[in-house]
Amino acid sequence: MTVAKFSPPGEIEISGVTETTILNYFTTLNAGEFTQTAALFAEDGLIYPPFESAIIGQDAIATYLDKEAQDIKAYPQQGISENLPDDHTQIQVTGKAETSWCGVNVLWLFILNQNKQIIEAKIKLLASPQDLLCLRPPDKEYTIDLP
Repeated sequence: MTVAKFSPPGEIEISGVTETTILNYFTTLNAGEFTQTAALFAEDGLIYPPFESAIIGQDAIATYLDKEAQDIKAYPQQGISENLPDDHTQIQVTGKAETSWCGVNVLWLFILNQNKQIIEAKIKLLASPQDLLCLRPPDKEYTIDLP
């Protein structure tokens, strides 16, 4: 099992969130240090990226982030924490994610275990279907079926 060790979070500040694991998640993600980001997850932790199936385990999460998150910067703004059964903590963070060609509002939902490891992270885009179209890289073709 990989155990994440970090220095103080530094520049990331999220109103309502003091949990070091969450601050380090955004710090390492924005720095492109995806192995360190993945090390914040429990060994069998899950990440649910938008439009994707769950990615399971630290190695798979690091590989996914290295492939898909190179051009993404997260700008978390505020969050709230809630204690759950079994000494788990749920932390919701809202903010914005940006690529070189657009930005979108995002809700990150984290569940931490008693060891402060991420056991689940869900990333939800808070955007209209038209807004979501801007997320596609300019050199790729996609279609979205609208109701």
